[in-house]
Amino acid sequence: MTVELMTHITPEIIEAFERLIPQLSSHALPPTESALTEMAESPDVMVFLARSEGAVIVGSATLAITQSPTGRHAWIEDVIVDGAARGQGWGRALTEACLNSARELGLTEVNLTSRPARVAGNAMYRAIGFKQRETNVYRYDLREG
Repeated sequence: MTVELMTHITPEIIEAFERLIPQLSSHALPPTESALTEMAESPDVMVFLARSEGAVIVGSATLAITQSPTGRHAWIEDVIVDGAARGQGWGRALTEACLNSARELGLTEVNLTSRPARVAGNAMYRAIGFKQRETNVYRYDLREG
């Protein structure tokens, strides 16, 4: 089981996101090569890639760091595991890679959101040690407002 930090963009990585993003969201488009390059070069975005023994990219997770007046905050975003590779520990390995990087950066907490319909993912996050918070998440669609 190999998880690596995305540091540069290859056609294989572009193809992997074209395959993985539709498995995460029916409305999001896969990132462009320039968007992936921007993420790979950003000190505040860490994209981790999971590779099977055959070196095929089977998943991804992103650790995003933001700065606000209350300090630095870390969010895990877009944990995706290919349908054919689910149930093999890839989601946990990707999430733990994000947590380890946050620790190395000296951060004290990491947040994430997960839709209730993602039963297996939510169970995994609880098993790792995430605690569900009492909060409201709001979204304002700029295309509609």
